[in-house]
Amino acid sequence: MNMKKYLYGIFALLGVAWLGSCSDEPDAENFYTFKGEMMSEYLTSRPQFSHYAQIVERAGLMKLLSAYGTYTCFAPTNEAVETYLSEKGFASLDDLTNEDCDTIARTHLVNNVFSTANMGDGVLADANMNRRYIEISHGLDADSNMVVYLNEDSHILFEWQDDSVDNGIVQPVNRVLESSNRMIVDLMKLNPGISLFMEALKATGVDDSLYVYRNEEWDPTPYPRWNYTSDINTESATVPEVMLQGFTLFVEPDEVYHQKGITTLEDLYDKACELYDPVYPDDMGQPWHDFDQLTDRRNPLNRYISYHILGCNVLSKEKLTPYNVLNSNGLVDIGIETTVNNPEDWYETLLSHTMINVQKQTVGKYQGAGVKNGHYVNRRYDSQFRHEGALVTKVTDYKSSALNGIYFYVNDIVAFDQKTQQEVQNKRIRMDFATLFPEFITNGIRLNGDPTRGHDEAERYGKNYYFPEGSLKGVKVNGYLLYRRPHNHYRCFQGDELNLQGDYDVTFKLPPVPSEGDYQIRLGYAPSDTRGIGQVYFDNKPQGIPIDMTEGLTDLGVPIADNYNMMSKDEKAAERKTLKNLGYYRGPMGAYMLQSGAHSYLGLHPQSVRRIVCTVHIKPDEDHYLRFRNVSDNGSSELMLDFLEIVPRSVYGVTDEGEPEDDL
Repeated sequence: MNMKKYLYGIFALLGVAWLGSCSDEPDAENFYTFKGEMMSEYLTSRPQFSHYAQIVERAGLMKLLSAYGTYTCFAPTNEAVETYLSEKGFASLDDLTNEDCDTIARTHLVNNVFSTANMGDGVLADANMNRRYIEISHGLDADSNMVVYLNEDSHILFEWQDDSVDNGIVQPVNRVLESSNRMIVDLMKLNPGISLFMEALKATGVDDSLYVYRNEEWDPTPYPRWNYTSDINTESATVPEVMLQGFTLFVEPDEVYHQKGITTLEDLYDKACELYDPVYPDDMGQPWHDFDQLTDRRNPLNRYISYHILGCNVLSKEKLTPYNVLNSNGLVDIGIETTVNNPEDWYETLLSHTMINVQKQTVGKYQGAGVKNGHYVNRRYDSQFRHEGALVTKVTDYKSSALNGIYFYVNDIVAFDQKTQQEVQNKRIRMDFATLFPEFITNGIRLNGDPTRGHDEAERYGKNYYFPEGSLKGVKVNGYLLYRRPHNHYRCFQGDELNLQGDYDVTFKLPPVPSEGDYQIRLGYAPSDTRGIGQVYFDNKPQGIPIDMTEGLTDLGVPIADNYNMMSKDEKAAERKTLKNLGYYRGPMGAYMLQSGAHSYLGLHPQSVRRIVCTVHIKPDEDHYLRFRNVSDNGSSELMLDFLEIVPRSVYGVTDEGEPEDDL
């Protein structure tokens, strides 16, 4: 507790000093209490950790823990190790192979420093040395102390937590941490409560697609650390060491099917026909539609199962939607205004050209029968529609996090039916650029690190990454495609951003739309004097004049109010109309950043904008592409990509008599 109070105090003091500069970085001695003791000495000098010390020694890692670094060690006590050995049928440590020791040792080591104050519900920001993420939750121990739980069944020992050493911090635990080494399909087979879903997964052959784990062709060795300047910040970035692949599944338990009269595979096929025939009417009467053709990707049951699966591993339920980042004083530095805005994200599924929307229900007046702060699939409960969606819950009766994915329960049928297509998803689609690429999510790149801390070459507080040609599926890269981790003072949606630098020419596939029609595509970004100019293409056709990212809203030649929150509804509508006619919108009023130590909505800043890139007709069963090409001649070529909006005519085309689009 003293250590935690110390850390809070240091955070608060540093926060005041740090706001004066984007690049100031506190020295390590301001963050840790140095004792002149390395982690290796900590383990070997305390008899209660002698078993784990022996495991680390046999794994060949003791020398690593004797050198300078920044590690967190979740050290299991001797009692924890003995319990583990007994449960596994081992008589003693001697029964463990060196490979077993390597796995156990690395499972408890993270190459970054985390105090208990830094551990929010979800998963730890960095993977352990086995490249697995440790699940974090909070609860009470046997003595009613509030403690941090790891992977649900182990917790940090309250009396020994946050014990610092010269090269990191030790967090003793009461049970050995274990991660499943099974693939997601094999892990799900152990759960008898989802037998009908699993029968359909196998019968359709979709399970065969879920046995990939990593991109074996990715080789990071040709790519050195890259040093760059963005705005006023001099930083560096690396390419990912590995490129893991994974999946997220939303699964109806058998009891959900039984409540709807579905008890057999043929019953589920009939339900799939009911849901998908109206969406794909041309399939009816085709050979692939029949019950004996379930492996055809166009079969209704195949479509049904495929729609339950995301092509990324979101790692934890809390990461399904944007989450608010708290600073040491308990204030939100980066986040969504949850009293008026439900945090939401969009993900492509394995059903071709479809997306799932995931919301966290936070807005009180639109709660309906929903669970406060619950996560929902395809929920739309607002002034127009009353669709509750399917509630997402963690799987607590069986292990749910596998080597290449995670699965959740849902309490209702999930499908891309006509209701989802025409009503639930017929709205503004806003996606942070980091959610467009599954690799960012699966590899823990998106929203990594501590946003209250600046950049340092040791990458103690998070990493920036760049992505060369071939590293991201379906993305063509010439120049530099850079991901900059979140910072609480950046004028960015969710605090992070993508930058294009060098003589760039980057093309990526647009997310699919739910139905055919006219759509307005908008780019969210933060202009700066140091940025450049880029030409935008839709399906390789240039769209309008190039975007000059040195210009903000105050450079458009029209009055921009500096007291937007004090304006009347009519005054706001008049300003929005003026900006819209020029091809612009303010940044979102439903997102936070930190300014001068206080929360500030992005939309209040003239340097936070949404630019209309193009208005185009889109067919939902076709791939469409956005391309960005450097055309700068001012010495700076940086183009910033913060978030993307895809807006149907039903939203952007509202007349003065209709309900205008919100400014959130």
